[in-house]
Amino acid sequence: MNRIVVVGSLNGDLTVRTERFPGRGETVAGEDLVTGPGGKGANQAVAAGLLGGDVAMIGAVGDDDHGRAVTAAVADAGVDVSRIAVRPADSGTATGTAVITVDAQGDNTIVVSPGANGTLSAADIPDPAGLGGAAVLTMSLEIPLDAVLAAARAARDAGVTVLLNLSPYAEVPAELLELTGVLVVNEHEARLLGEHGVARSIVTLGEQGARVHDAGTGTDCVHVDAVRADPVDTTGSGDAFLAAVAVRLAAGDDLADAARYAVRAGAYAVTAPGAQLRPLTGEARARFGL
Repeated sequence: MNRIVVVGSLNGDLTVRTERFPGRGETVAGEDLVTGPGGKGANQAVAAGLLGGDVAMIGAVGDDDHGRAVTAAVADAGVDVSRIAVRPADSGTATGTAVITVDAQGDNTIVVSPGANGTLSAADIPDPAGLGGAAVLTMSLEIPLDAVLAAARAARDAGVTVLLNLSPYAEVPAELLELTGVLVVNEHEARLLGEHGVARSIVTLGEQGARVHDAGTGTDCVHVDAVRADPVDTTGSGDAFLAAVAVRLAAGDDLADAARYAVRAGAYAVTAPGAQLRPLTGEARARFGL
């Protein structure tokens, strides 16, 4: 009963590094274009698999090179990819694409074309019996809201904890928040959302760590310190954080301990380029406590 199911996006990432971001109407020089696997759902599934989770991925790709590459990357992390749907080539639906710019400080800007992610629907979500054996269902908002809601309803009926990340931020119906067991947002998203009524939540604070709220334990607020790291690329840090929370919740940790582990995973994620966590070496496990 400790499986993690990720319902989310799979993308081909197109990344260019540059000294600084351009201003409006400005052109700046960049380095060579790098292509690689990405998408918040795929990133989370890969990170959870590499961190030792028993993980299954639900999503959609096109019948193209990006789709095959991102599916292979997820599978290579030990994730069950049998529920990743492949949209036929004659449908005109390509795999989702993210255009990413990374500056000299490791910060990023991202524009996403949803592609096949936008076709994911309630019909692609298993019924509650199909989630049997899962402990945590992990989702973000790079897929249509009807698929997110369908998955959250199935999780409720199967007794599975819904771990929801409101990124990219969008207004969501009250029902989804009522179905959410643990909500993860950054400071900006928390301000936009305001009062939400979810009893258990984490607000990520970047270099200041995270703030954990868990009404179930009677602890109103716990601050979790950040872990120092020299950032190379922050693109996948939030996804690694969410995946680490899922892994530790599935293993039975309380929310504060899960967040303590997650800040270490997020710190490790920024130390190399690319959106997806890379395999952990013994040195990395020792350095970051993973």
